Amino acid sequence: MFRKKKKNEYEEVVEEGRDEFDVDYNDDEDFETDFVSLDEDEDEDEKPKRGGIGKKVGITFGVILAVLVVAYVGMAFYFDSHFMFNTTINGNNFALKSVEQVEKYMEQQVADYTLTLQESDGGSEQITGSEISLEYVPGDEVTELAKKQNKFLWITSLWEKPVIEAKIGVKYDENALARRIESLNCLKEENQVASVDAHPEFQNTEFVIVPEVIGTQIDTETFNKDIRESIEGFRDTLNLTDTNCYIKPRFLSDSQEVVAAKDAMNSYLGANITYDFNPNTEVVDASVISQWVIVDADMNVTFNQEAVKEYIAALATKYNTKGKPRQFTTATGNTVTVEGGGYGWKIDQDAEYNALIANIQNAETVTREPEYSSRAVNHTAMDMGNTYAEVDLTTQHMWFIKDGQIALETDIVTGNPNKGNATPQGTYSLTYKSRNKTLRGTKKPDGTYEYETPVAYWMPFNRGIGFHDATWQSSFGGSRYLSHGSHGCVNMPKDKAAALYDLIPDGCPVVCHY
Repeated sequence: MFRKKKKNEYEEVVEEGRDEFDVDYNDDEDFETDFVSLDEDEDEDEKPKRGGIGKKVGITFGVILAVLVVAYVGMAFYFDSHFMFNTTINGNNFALKSVEQVEKYMEQQVADYTLTLQESDGGSEQITGSEISLEYVPGDEVTELAKKQNKFLWITSLWEKPVIEAKIGVKYDENALARRIESLNCLKEENQVASVDAHPEFQNTEFVIVPEVIGTQIDTETFNKDIRESIEGFRDTLNLTDTNCYIKPRFLSDSQEVVAAKDAMNSYLGANITYDFNPNTEVVDASVISQWVIVDADMNVTFNQEAVKEYIAALATKYNTKGKPRQFTTATGNTVTVEGGGYGWKIDQDAEYNALIANIQNAETVTREPEYSSRAVNHTAMDMGNTYAEVDLTTQHMWFIKDGQIALETDIVTGNPNKGNATPQGTYSLTYKSRNKTLRGTKKPDGTYEYETPVAYWMPFNRGIGFHDATWQSSFGGSRYLSHGSHGCVNMPKDKAAALYDLIPDGCPVVCHY
């Protein structure tokens, strides 16, 4: 806008711009007056227009807001006695229903009330209100449910769908209900099948998880509680599966314990144990191990102990020779059967069980002998090998065979059978060798011994029975043992005893036969 100037100021402006603007500025007063009028008119026209529009908008907005608040609060008070949008009570839709309407509905349901039990196999059974003398008892329950609603947040019910679970005022004959429950088919023992946990099972080449099976065995405590809650809540159905009335499996397919058990069992299948019974072998591999590895009720991986021990016992039956009769070819070429004695192979079955389980748990690939409590030379029929001592109890003669050849032989005197001291037949091992020992009999009450006999060479093979020199014997062989026999030992000439002492090694087989 132009600023109002004094007359002389306008003149200066006019003079300076006269050449450029062809305007008549002679009427100085009119010029001044026109500019003044223009400013004043514009200010007076605009001010009332702007202020009026703002006031109208503010008033309109305030009125709308007030109406909305009143409407919202009004709805809140409405829900003092009505149920909010999308409200269900015990599974029944009571959206916008009044307390009176709900109570009337409940009362109407009593006469025709039926609770349907939905079973897992698709079957169903019913308990009717008339069977248990069901009655509706008006009370404050429904009113209290309405009051407990958060009424000032009623708008949230448009999308949140309030769900109310509550007891309704009813009464029934407890004894009649108990009898009706007892008569249900789903509770009969023949109709109840226990659930099965998910568990690892060997299939083809590995252990896989077999899914759980939900059975029909009823959890009676939960079942009775849920039936009563359903009746007291006027529910018309009870799904036995959804409400956990069935005893469910403890472990499911994705349970951490089941997955861990499966992985552990598969790791055991990597073991491979080859037993060396030269020249024979026995192999424990995945096909065998898979039959032994099991899980207990808590999904702990363990072994079928009985099956593993049966396998080891079978090995013992097949390969043990200790105590078994032997067909023995004597130094004279005869074949005799020798029974008894402590020589031979014998698997220590308890120790072998522990060793085998450790091999499997560590997934080891190993070739080894089983754990033995007694050993022989080899696994042939003549497991003594070709170095051994032979005692012929009939001819009273002994031989020491070394590498299949006779290295020493001599007449002997064995135990006196007439005094109950006969040398027992059997196959044994030389226990040890010792020089200059005193052999003693049973200790008597007075502290002395039945006998005390010093010997230069002592070689026991059957507890207190062994080879030794016997300088008191005047002769050896023949029938002398029947009259001058020992207490069971094999008496030898001293020089022969000395020679045998040098030849025979510890653990050497000793065969005594008739």
